Amino acid sequence: MYGVNVEVTPLPGIGVRKDFVLDSGRRVGVVTHRDGKIELIVSKSDDPDACLASLPLTSEEAGALANLLGAPQLVAQLTEEHRELPGINTRQLPIKGGSPYDGRTLGDTAMRTRTGASVVAVMRAGQVHPSPGPGFTFTEGDLLVAVGTSEGLESAAKILQHG
Repeated sequence: MYGVNVEVTPLPGIGVRKDFVLDSGRRVGVVTHRDGKIELIVSKSDDPDACLASLPLTSEEAGALANLLGAPQLVAQLTEEHRELPGINTRQLPIKGGSPYDGRTLGDTAMRTRTGASVVAVMRAGQVHPSPGPGFTFTEGDLLVAVGTSEGLESAAKILQHG
């Protein structure tokens, strides 16, 4: 992971803490409790072992946060890989509440046929689903990573929002 050392610490009777040191010296991480609760934790700047903030997260909130943090990295990696290919762009396309494709499949969108853009991955709850097939069912909160021309990606965004 790009030189970041994640430390895993068992917390007897509680669960597991996974955290790492930021360049600022603070520690940031997650405590996963035995009962399934999740907490985002941040240490004090002057005492990396003392907790400054602890935010309880539902699994849906943890997934949304993971998508927010993970998708830009995936897009940046794909953008770098396509840098030498003029006219090829990478973009994040969300499945928002009210999207006509919430609960429907990639095949239902006819995305590739209608826009020329290809969905190369879907970020859901912090997990990357690479190369989704036509039967992949979208759900609100998904972030699609698509590759195509600027025009194709703009059309794809409109399709996902309006149908």
